[in-house]
Amino acid sequence: MKKTSLRQNITANDRQWFIVDAKNKNLGQLSVKVANALRGRNDVTYTPHVDGGNYVVVVNTEKISVSGNKEEQKKYYSHSGYLGHLKTINLSSLRKINPIKILRHAVSGMLPKTKHRKNQLKRLFLIVGDKNPHEAQKPEELKI
Repeated sequence: MKKTSLRQNITANDRQWFIVDAKNKNLGQLSVKVANALRGRNDVTYTPHVDGGNYVVVVNTEKISVSGNKEEQKKYYSHSGYLGHLKTINLSSLRKINPIKILRHAVSGMLPKTKHRKNQLKRLFLIVGDKNPHEAQKPEELKI
């Protein structure tokens, strides 16, 4: 008897929409749930090498909480490529400048470093404030 495996075929209609309110949610726990939803780990048809993830909308991204002294001690680095041009910024300063970058950086680090990563991040919508511009898609609440 010949064994065959089923191949996952994903279209735009098969993807679900989820919404998360990030107000007073822990950064790490929220990032794990969002990354798993973007990859489609919750779905029955999950296949690791196929990009079968869902859309995720996160509102109130500026109100994410962190524990301990991370607000002042957590650092984000960027380098221009020139010697001595390493720039550092702590979480509290980045929250004032660009609060979206905090969650995008955390979720991006939790996704696999493959060719699907860029497309998975395109399905992540981070919104400052509580107004959801994607109400027409009727997103479901993602349990955290």
